[in-house]
Amino acid sequence: MPSPWEHHAQSGVADDIDFEIKGQELQFVEIELDPGESAVAEAGAFVWKDARIGMTTVFGDGSGEQGGGFMGKLLGAGKRLVTGESLFTTVFTNNGQGKARVAFASPTPGAILPLKLDKYGGRLICQKDSFLAAAKGVSIGIEFQRRAMTGLFGGEGFIMQKLEGDGWVFVQMGGTVVERELKAGEELHVDTGCLAAYTSTVDFDLVMAGGVRSAIFGGEGLFFARLTGPGHVWIQSLPFARLSGRIVAAAGGTGQNRGEGSMLGGLGDIIGGNR
Repeated sequence: MPSPWEHHAQSGVADDIDFEIKGQELQFVEIELDPGESAVAEAGAFVWKDARIGMTTVFGDGSGEQGGGFMGKLLGAGKRLVTGESLFTTVFTNNGQGKARVAFASPTPGAILPLKLDKYGGRLICQKDSFLAAAKGVSIGIEFQRRAMTGLFGGEGFIMQKLEGDGWVFVQMGGTVVERELKAGEELHVDTGCLAAYTSTVDFDLVMAGGVRSAIFGGEGLFFARLTGPGHVWIQSLPFARLSGRIVAAAGGTGQNRGEGSMLGGLGDIIGGNR
């Protein structure tokens, strides 16, 4: 049988790493590093590592491309703070001889998707809590939706993560994940919370979710994300906001959080008697 480890040797900015995704509903990614290679991970994602892999906590995304000394690093860290992430990331480097491995886990049920950025134009837009780990050299920034309506009502889709570079990134998505390839001009309507990621060639906008009565009492929020091709779109069936709402409901809290993808989801809770 062929080895499950795949080597993707290609010249580029990011370190060239090998990896394997393990598990089903609760997955983790095991990354194999050659001497001198590094991987960067979200704080709290670490599971285990070989002893010869060193661990360093740094400001920002650890990409090594934040110029300007301390102020450049502070700017990179500030970008992460805006998306609700920690100011710090952790860099894992193989300081020994021979190959060594390190593993990172997703905090929620779902899937870890390995994506090679140079296959998608060097840029990927994701939900703000999607980043798990990457090859060192990948830049993690923010993506603001510039349309006024999207800013007011976009909810989770207003501020997203922007992953740039040419290396491997590992993004965590909730539940079952579906990838759609949109042709030029083709439209897709998605709950803003269920929109996991899309390529930069896809146009993001909002569209009304039917009539006023359906929007208020249907429990799905007032707006859908309207995605127009060309490009790739990844859809998750169980966004974290929906999962946490169901957990609170099961624990006797405020009830189901419907329409969690919109800033107006709280209005639906009030009208529905959940608050």
